Amino acid sequence: MKQGSGLPVFSGVAIGKAVVYQKTQRRDAAVGTPAEEQAKFDAACVEAKAQLNTLFEKAKADLGEEHAAIVEVQMLMLDDLDYLEGVAAEISAGSSASEAAAGTGEMMAQMFASLDDAYMQARSADIRDVSQRVADIICGGSGFHLPDGNFLLVAEDLAPSETIQLPRDRILAFITQQGSSSSHTAILARTLNIPSLVQSDIFLSDAADCEILAVDGFTGQWYMDPDAETLAMLQKKQAEAAADRASLEAYRGKKSITKTGKQILLCANIGSPEDAESAVAGDAEGIGLMRSEFLYLGRDTLPTEDELFEAYKKVAQTMGDRPVVIRTLDIGADKQVDYMGLEQEENPALGLRGLRICLTRKDDIFRPQLRAIYRASTYGNLHIMFPMVASVWELQESKALCAEIRTELESEGIPTKEVPIGVMVETPAAAVMAGELAKEAAFFSVGTNDLTQYTLAVDRQNAKLGRFYDPHHPAIMALLAHIAKSAQDNGIWAGICGELGADPELTETFIKMGFTELSMAPGRVLETRKLVCESEE
Repeated sequence: MKQGSGLPVFSGVAIGKAVVYQKTQRRDAAVGTPAEEQAKFDAACVEAKAQLNTLFEKAKADLGEEHAAIVEVQMLMLDDLDYLEGVAAEISAGSSASEAAAGTGEMMAQMFASLDDAYMQARSADIRDVSQRVADIICGGSGFHLPDGNFLLVAEDLAPSETIQLPRDRILAFITQQGSSSSHTAILARTLNIPSLVQSDIFLSDAADCEILAVDGFTGQWYMDPDAETLAMLQKKQAEAAADRASLEAYRGKKSITKTGKQILLCANIGSPEDAESAVAGDAEGIGLMRSEFLYLGRDTLPTEDELFEAYKKVAQTMGDRPVVIRTLDIGADKQVDYMGLEQEENPALGLRGLRICLTRKDDIFRPQLRAIYRASTYGNLHIMFPMVASVWELQESKALCAEIRTELESEGIPTKEVPIGVMVETPAAAVMAGELAKEAAFFSVGTNDLTQYTLAVDRQNAKLGRFYDPHHPAIMALLAHIAKSAQDNGIWAGICGELGADPELTETFIKMGFTELSMAPGRVLETRKLVCESEE
């Protein structure tokens, strides 16, 4: 028996056959003239776009628009002038089309990976992925082969487009040598609810030779050809986990009420209108966060007011009377779109992002979005939430614009409803000023991921800083307690959004603090409801 460990990104136990994922090796054809090689590259780009378009439709149908946006980013990459001109220069210098495509992509990927901004670092994987696709097409290789049957997938790492086209119904677990808790592999693992490890110490050659591979997503351990005692232990843990999941169905349709009578609203976080259906399937009591930015990503122009209206209307109708909190555009920092023409910043995490962009570009960005929300308000129970608030005046100015827009729509004969306006508390300034903000806001939702990052001055996307990024840090707990008390003192509700919303170690703590809403991935609602119903608070 061999065993090792990795960073668990989803809990559970998987036991079965290991399949080591390795791409088909490319074989370069003879190098022609620069004109011939350029023609090969141009034709490969056309084919790559066709493949990605097919992949986009599959991802959209199977995983939702948030995951499909990964493919759209790659499609745009094939029209990027820096990339196209770089490849042309390499070909003119004598390189083959495949060498130029892969080499230019690798050079750009390394450049993006060296940037401080987490979103730009993540784009390096997309650049490398699409350039390798083009090179594979030129050489006639598919680069993607998997056997039939169920299996645990072992790989050095998985490119974004690879995670999307995997046979999701046959994968029992992921184990990768690279990756992070926010990588595409980790995101897919959480979407599919399968145990997975990243940053593992597994050897691919050993995995290919073993008869049985097992993953314990609770402890972060992997086992090759486990002995009888270890296998029995894992099978028992697997059966217990399956029984626990089945038992959670008893909580479907129930109110989330503690033993002392406190009712907690358990909501889902979504990234697209289609995701609202997953929220309903997960028995969420509302949408605690709709990330509007995914309506802006993966395209080359701003969405129109009508496009936004249709998206918000769909979510409102899907959720019915249940509350839907729409976060206004949170582009910037780790999410960038070229067509907005934002200037490059030395430190984008502290730059023009979130509400700051909306307040500086009211006419083309903020007004269309607010008009769309108010137009959709009559179809459900919509709420507006502003991200990256640091000062009271930002909230006041945004509220004034909301009032102006509602009056404007009514004068046009377009019916609207009152929409509660809240603040996403994710800056230390907003947390400290919670008492003053609560006098202006209808509710608080704490963005725990960014609040932790900014309070501890730790980049949450940097895997090397994992031990320093501590959401349970006493400073974070103190700020959360202050936020909840400020909300209670001013008669508004406060919720927890982000990964901590479903942290079983903190559920009772949040209830004790006075938070009355927890927002999480749809698949975590029932297990959190069980904890709430068992709480003595």
